[in-house]
Amino acid sequence: MTQSIEETGSSGSAKTEGRGTGGNLLVLYLALGGLAFAVLQSLVSPALSTIGHELNASTSDVSWVVTSYLLSASVLTPILGRLGDIAGKRKVLIGVLAILAAGTVVAALAPNLAVLIVGRILQGAAGAILPLSIGMVRDELPREKVATTVGLISAIFGVGAGIGIVAAGPIVEHLSWHWLFWLPLVLVVIALIGAIFGMKESPVRTPGKLDVIGASILSVSLVALLLAISKGQSWGWGEAKAIGLLALGVVGLIVFVLVELRVKEPLIDMKLMKIRGVWATDLVALILGFAMFGTFLLVPTLLQLPEATGYGFGKSVSQAGLFLLPTVVMMVIFGPIAGILTRKYGPKLPMFLGAVFVVAAFTLPALGHGAIWQVLGSGVLTGAGIGFAFAAMSNAIIEAVPAAQTGEATSVNTIARTIGSSIGTAVVAAVITSNTTPQGLPTDAAFTNGFWVCAGVAVLAVVAALLLPAAHKRHEEAVEAGVSDLPPEPDEIHVLHRTNA
Repeated sequence: MTQSIEETGSSGSAKTEGRGTGGNLLVLYLALGGLAFAVLQSLVSPALSTIGHELNASTSDVSWVVTSYLLSASVLTPILGRLGDIAGKRKVLIGVLAILAAGTVVAALAPNLAVLIVGRILQGAAGAILPLSIGMVRDELPREKVATTVGLISAIFGVGAGIGIVAAGPIVEHLSWHWLFWLPLVLVVIALIGAIFGMKESPVRTPGKLDVIGASILSVSLVALLLAISKGQSWGWGEAKAIGLLALGVVGLIVFVLVELRVKEPLIDMKLMKIRGVWATDLVALILGFAMFGTFLLVPTLLQLPEATGYGFGKSVSQAGLFLLPTVVMMVIFGPIAGILTRKYGPKLPMFLGAVFVVAAFTLPALGHGAIWQVLGSGVLTGAGIGFAFAAMSNAIIEAVPAAQTGEATSVNTIARTIGSSIGTAVVAAVITSNTTPQGLPTDAAFTNGFWVCAGVAVLAVVAALLLPAAHKRHEEAVEAGVSDLPPEPDEIHVLHRTNA
């Protein structure tokens, strides 16, 4: 820990230099990179049928455009996040953005499905942008700006996912599916140029080498787990390959934990997972990832069903996407607000409020979704809740771990969110398809059930948020877990005094 103390102390000058215009540009470039990654994650989902038709691919095959992206992001995020802690966050961020740009060009020019999937695998490497960005913000900006800035960047990942769903329809209708990649490429290039010419390398490092064995085991287990979750519905959950992959994924994760406990320089320090502020936050990320993508599947599907069904709204893909705009706007507004609340009261309050809003967001349409105001109201509450919670999650991780371990801790949180998104998409899709009319359309009960499932899962996020330690416990638990021997910083002391009072 001596090394970590020296590194944290040495970051003081960097934080001073981060003030003013330089700090603002740093945030801008990081936000653009994060926005591009998040947009690319969701942008293709509404256009899968169009892409499949033009590339002569079946529905099952074209779904790999999404699956390959999730698998790549899950595997590479912890590896690249750890490399950032070891070799320098800026250096790794530049490499990640370059790979993202290359993958986006490959996808945009893809003449067939195989090439498109290769492009998507390259794009998935950009999952490490969030942990690298949060690490750089923590290292470079003044303490008083960190919580709000992290809140903004974290919210942008939710915003980007929403923008992708909103923009997909108009882009495909008025241009072509290739522009689903050309347009985000502009953001990627700007962010890459900014990282090369407008950022300084962070002085906070964790000297060491990459845990290749741990990385390999984690990669195999995550691929098996996410592949089973993503393809289980189409394969059949009782099929041997689905069950086998789930078993391999679970066993692989257990083996990974056992190996990491014995490795001198682990990919992920398992001591971090003992901290209540870390594992409770990861649990919230898993659950709300489920809920967010539940929204992105349920709402557009409901809006696009014919009015003749008696419960659909007969909207086009583009119109349905526009109904998610309130969700996106609320994410933009409530992300920074969560940062302000975190500075004053700690991350527990905004995370709890965010989870409560998400429960309300699904309960409203579960009780009734026949009027458009109910759908819009659900979207507003979802955006507010996700904006609050996502921002608070990143800040909770920052407050619970040393600066030198920010990358690996936030990488795990990002993986939890990705896995939650995959599970949410698979479960909600299964609920919708299990209740259909003779014509093959989802029934009204299917949507009611889907909203109730998401509401019930979101209740678990409320419970997990309540498990977060209070301000006066966070530092104590980090010290007891053996990952921090530093005194609480000034803002934390103020929170501690208020809490004790």
